[in-house]
Amino acid sequence: MDFSLTPKAEELKKRVAAFMDAHVIPAEPEVQRAMGESGHEEPQVLMEVRKKAKAEGLWNLFLPDKEHGAGLTNAEYAPLCELMGRSPIGARAFNCMAPDTGNMEILTEFGTPEQKKKWLEPCLAGEIRTCFSMTEPETAGSDPTQLKTRAVRDGDYYVINGHKWFTSGAIGASFAIAMVVTDPNAEPHRRASQIIVPTDTPGFNLIRPVPVMGHTGGGGHCEIVYKDCRVPVTNVLGREGDGFAIAQARLGPGRIHHCMRMIGVAERALELMCKRVKTRWTHGSYLADKANIQEWIADSRIEIDSARLMVMLAAWKMDTAGKKEARNEISMIKVMVANMVMRVTDRAIQVHGAAGVSDDFPIARMWRDSRSLRIADGPDEVHRQTIARRELRKYN
Repeated sequence: MDFSLTPKAEELKKRVAAFMDAHVIPAEPEVQRAMGESGHEEPQVLMEVRKKAKAEGLWNLFLPDKEHGAGLTNAEYAPLCELMGRSPIGARAFNCMAPDTGNMEILTEFGTPEQKKKWLEPCLAGEIRTCFSMTEPETAGSDPTQLKTRAVRDGDYYVINGHKWFTSGAIGASFAIAMVVTDPNAEPHRRASQIIVPTDTPGFNLIRPVPVMGHTGGGGHCEIVYKDCRVPVTNVLGREGDGFAIAQARLGPGRIHHCMRMIGVAERALELMCKRVKTRWTHGSYLADKANIQEWIADSRIEIDSARLMVMLAAWKMDTAGKKEARNEISMIKVMVANMVMRVTDRAIQVHGAAGVSDDFPIARMWRDSRSLRIADGPDEVHRQTIARRELRKYN
């Protein structure tokens, strides 16, 4: 296998890196301040950064569809995604942020021409934002076959009733893609469908952004109550009962994206760690001269590079053999990267001392935002079980 980039991808990598340094990283403090004051509105400074990225053609880079995106493979896009991950606003600057990326991917693959015109095109243009409404407080998020939110057919409409939360990005979103049960008597993986629900639909009740470790985030991780929420039958994605299969199709590229962004987070944390230890003097020498600090730095480099190679292998296998054949590698990177980024950011916090847990430095926020990956897109424990079962089957 060859992980060298094509000339097109290499050029995009250089351009994304330069744009991050020139526009995204410098905008971070102002964006954080503005979003803290306004709640969840996209601040003007971020709008300007997005306009510049779009004007420079650094837009929708995640989509392999050449008609709508850059036409990159997973292996070509992965290094770009890593660069975006260096900043909490990086992916958003290029219109490559979750959950919009996943929603745009499934609209591209499963949407009707009418759905694409009404919902996909404005997303691709950056005119609207979206959210994905699946997780429920009353059911185990690790097993979507247990979902309870119901959509009952009533003529040309579905009537949706149920309780969701962690519908990330719901504040300011134009529509949700809701995972709902349309046939409770079907076999488990055919019970649910995915339905487009405009957020201004009567009965779509945004209750609150759920606070996560002291913050609510831009767009919020929202609690939603669907109460007699009526949407046209034409808003269903794919066929009725395809919800679980569509969710699985959404997760493969999404996990690659999440993992590469987290590698970007870890790289920046290591960079901040190295700069810090070269300037802090204690007990007769710089921190950089302490054996345990050098061990932390070495371990961090080993772990980051190992994780990157594993993610690139998963991306390469998805591109060459397909999502199904790469499912074990995708599960492995989900576990590996989620734990690696925690170790690296924790070390960076430690070497910064009290400053490491303050908001004067980005590291505590990086740790907090990364921690969710251990439970997002399938908890680590579930992936470990899956990996182990596949391994055990080899020796029957």
